Amino acid sequence: MILKSITDSFASVIHGLNVQHLTDQVLQRSKRMILDTLGVGLLGTNTEVFHKTAQYSKIYSSDASSCVWGRPDLRLPPTYAAFVNGVAVHSMDFDDTWHPATHPSGPVLPVLLALSEVLPQNPKVSGLDLLLAFNVGIEVQGRLMRFSKEASDIPKRFHPPKVVGTLGSAAAAAKFLGLDQTKCREAMAIAVSYAGAPMANAATQTKPLHVGNAARHGLEAAFLALLGLQGNQKILDIEAGFGAFYSNYTPQALPALESYTLLLDHQDIATKRFPAHLGTHWVADAAASVRKYLLPTDKIKRIVLRIPDVKYVNRPFPVSEHEARHSFQFIACTMLLDGGISVQSFHKSQVDRPQIRELLDKVVLEYPPDNHPNFDTLYCEMSITLENGNTFTERCDTFYGHWRKPLNREDLEEKFRANSSTVLPSEAVEGIIKTVNRLEDLEDCSLLTTFLKGPSKKTSNCIQHVLSNHSLS
Repeated sequence: MILKSITDSFASVIHGLNVQHLTDQVLQRSKRMILDTLGVGLLGTNTEVFHKTAQYSKIYSSDASSCVWGRPDLRLPPTYAAFVNGVAVHSMDFDDTWHPATHPSGPVLPVLLALSEVLPQNPKVSGLDLLLAFNVGIEVQGRLMRFSKEASDIPKRFHPPKVVGTLGSAAAAAKFLGLDQTKCREAMAIAVSYAGAPMANAATQTKPLHVGNAARHGLEAAFLALLGLQGNQKILDIEAGFGAFYSNYTPQALPALESYTLLLDHQDIATKRFPAHLGTHWVADAAASVRKYLLPTDKIKRIVLRIPDVKYVNRPFPVSEHEARHSFQFIACTMLLDGGISVQSFHKSQVDRPQIRELLDKVVLEYPPDNHPNFDTLYCEMSITLENGNTFTERCDTFYGHWRKPLNREDLEEKFRANSSTVLPSEAVEGIIKTVNRLEDLEDCSLLTTFLKGPSKKTSNCIQHVLSNHSLS
């Protein structure tokens, strides 16, 4: 078949990728992404923005419904289940980050789990089917991000998950639904008209909606394509199409399927150790190194952070948890004061502490010309000057959790346990870990939603039944 456009090449890849393209490394990396995304999503069901979006979504109903993670008594139409679960994933900015910069898993995984509950059960959708569709959604995002130099850096105009994430969601849904190549192309065209969200809403309660809407709108695009809705056949080829979101847009056709290699095979994911903007993780590790020199009696006179110029993470005096998650200054001062950063660090009572405010007043930012706003190359250098004149300087080039220094399996699972145990009983937590670890061998991927629903007598009985009838060890 002769492909007529770049858009056609995407449709061909979405339709044509198969399980043979999933190398062992891709399987292991994508399972880590899935486990981490489920954990931060479950934790996120405790947030105010989740509760508001869940309350809003209750006005919608349909014959087909999917579960809301951690809420056994709440079921929604699949598009709205994907929406609120996607919001939960990004509600604390605790989800994974890729290069070029985006949060790839949040727009995709909630869609596939919502669909897994409503698709016909004969034949059952397997764990390998889920892994393949998940990787199709991740791959589409990664390829689109490589069509512009602007996309390589930390974003300034549009929030990438609502741009590329919407198309990744549509691609994953199209794959999961078994759409033909023409309808895969239409799903991409429709998704572009759903895409886009401004960076101005970073550090607010609205930012998590970007991921939730990417999930919902991508799924809607796939459903509409399934029903025969049509769009521009060259939507990815032209500046007035997907190119409207990026300067220097230079799209290229994707490789032939016979020689296709998934980007996840070459570019791993960054996993966050605490819920804040990825750029702050370099600051935290540099501050932890400097702190080792300090005595309890030392008085700090001046704190200098040498970082990239990223305006929306330059917040000298944050007044909310969302602003604190997007503040180089707050992360530096919290690490210096407490020696660690956790979910609790962003509670209002912690953000407003007089000791934090006193330190924040001493922070100065400098922007070295060689420190570019790029998650693959940026660094943080911190210098602390004491009242006695002593100065200590440390630099972080790669934080623990970055793709060059990924979390080990034990730490990843411990993060998941800490997050998910806020809403799930221990048997469900361990059940999810074991299920994800052997996901490629699972005959029915909807088993995951049995664990995700949350505590209720009916669910607990169901979990016990599942554990007794499936070898999950």
